[in-house]
Amino acid sequence: MKTVGRHLLIEFYDCDRPLLDDLDSLRKIMTRAAETVGASVVGETFHRFAPQGVSGTVVIAESHLSLHTWPENGYAAIDIYTCGGLVPGDAFDYLASSLHAGSARQREIIRGLPEQIDEDRIFESADVKVLSRECELVELRRAGG
Repeated sequence: MKTVGRHLLIEFYDCDRPLLDDLDSLRKIMTRAAETVGASVVGETFHRFAPQGVSGTVVIAESHLSLHTWPENGYAAIDIYTCGGLVPGDAFDYLASSLHAGSARQREIIRGLPEQIDEDRIFESADVKVLSRECELVELRRAGG
């Protein structure tokens, strides 16, 4: 079984501040984001903090999406981790639009077993460095970059 996954780290700035404190709306947005990438939603949990802010996770058969908001700053941090060939970046435009973000930054990390990552030609074998024979830690660098 393949274990290669894509982990997208997103930060949205200048978002709709009241929306970032609206648990029900954020739950719907995050669930729809999961559906946007073709994921199978299996559960979710969200919590509203006092005096403000929401954290939540949507569990998908292919891993998870998570969110934490700081309404007072118009800031939302979102992680989307998928496997099974799903592309988390497909949700980026939907989330940016839904949160009315003024700007954003993102970073994608490819995760998984080195031999499977290399098999998919995402990284070249020279870019996989075993740090210790006694653990599974590896350093991965994008080929050509």
